[in-house]
Amino acid sequence: MQFPLLSLLLAVAGATGDDAAGWPRGDAAEAGLSATRLQDLDAAIRAAKYPKVGSVAIARHGRLVHEAYFDGDARTLRDTRSATKSITSVLVGMAIGAHALGGVDARVLALLPDRARRAQSPSAAKDRMTVEDLLTMSSPLECDDWNDASRGNEERMYVIEDWAQFFVDLPLRGRMHVGRTPASPPYGRWFSYCTAGVFLLGEVLQRATGMPADVYAEKKLFAPLGIARAEWVYSPTGAPQTGGGLRLATVDLLEIAQLYLNGGTWNGARLVDEAWVQTSTRPHARIDEHTEYGYLWWLESFAAGGVEHRAFLMSGNGGNKVVGIPSLDLAVAITSTNYNTRGMHEVTDKLLVEVLGAVSP
Repeated sequence: MQFPLLSLLLAVAGATGDDAAGWPRGDAAEAGLSATRLQDLDAAIRAAKYPKVGSVAIARHGRLVHEAYFDGDARTLRDTRSATKSITSVLVGMAIGAHALGGVDARVLALLPDRARRAQSPSAAKDRMTVEDLLTMSSPLECDDWNDASRGNEERMYVIEDWAQFFVDLPLRGRMHVGRTPASPPYGRWFSYCTAGVFLLGEVLQRATGMPADVYAEKKLFAPLGIARAEWVYSPTGAPQTGGGLRLATVDLLEIAQLYLNGGTWNGARLVDEAWVQTSTRPHARIDEHTEYGYLWWLESFAAGGVEHRAFLMSGNGGNKVVGIPSLDLAVAITSTNYNTRGMHEVTDKLLVEVLGAVSP
């Protein structure tokens, strides 16, 4: 994801401090990780075997057991691009849990009547569009960031002043099919990667909670997690970009995965309903034969030692990945700046498999 220079408006929230202050620390070997293999992996990254990897952080059994920085340091705020879409899912779940938002079946345009009145290409399908449609990248609107020809491609959004209206104005998408009856998609949803729809969720959050999404995140999520520093991207109208680009320190990104491994609790306090954690990290759409999608969480498996481990992931351009693996009680954050590079995610996946190889079951 790339942002035009004029629309890259940043703001720093909070004060300075130790970015790992909220983490209990542990010893890698005591947590069942091979310290030697981790040292060898760090050396391989420094030798550019895994190019442009900026940092690696690992938590096991709820303890931070490994940090390594190859570009910047522990305080560096990492631009993980669309990886932070998953944080928008967390915020939606918190708003539903607080009864500020009715649920995933809430109709988006009913929540945003001013947008609905001005919408181009009005239709019943657009009126029926739900919060869940946006969380699962399966709205009825013609929006596909992986297709340069798409009317809703995010690069077209960035040159428009009003990003939310850009999405609402999109026409319905259509699909050619062979035969009279089209095939039914897995889980009943056609996946189409769409940043603009996730941006609109920020406006839904503001309407539901009475706070801009960045303020809601700071008060309800970041402060309880001990995250004191966050840097957002803002639209030309001043709305926080909930579709990606939020900068956080590496261990703060790792905290989001650990929060979900904990079932939504942090230091004994419940931040997210456990039911939401489970629902948002189970499949609701299929991307390909290896990858499924939850509520703005990627769902994949990684093999190590002949065993397949299911994982939920935050994933973004450049090969950025923040991963939770319940079967190993393991969280891993890998930040990278291989932006728009062929094979960027393969580099990170290979590195992640090496990390898993250092873990005892």
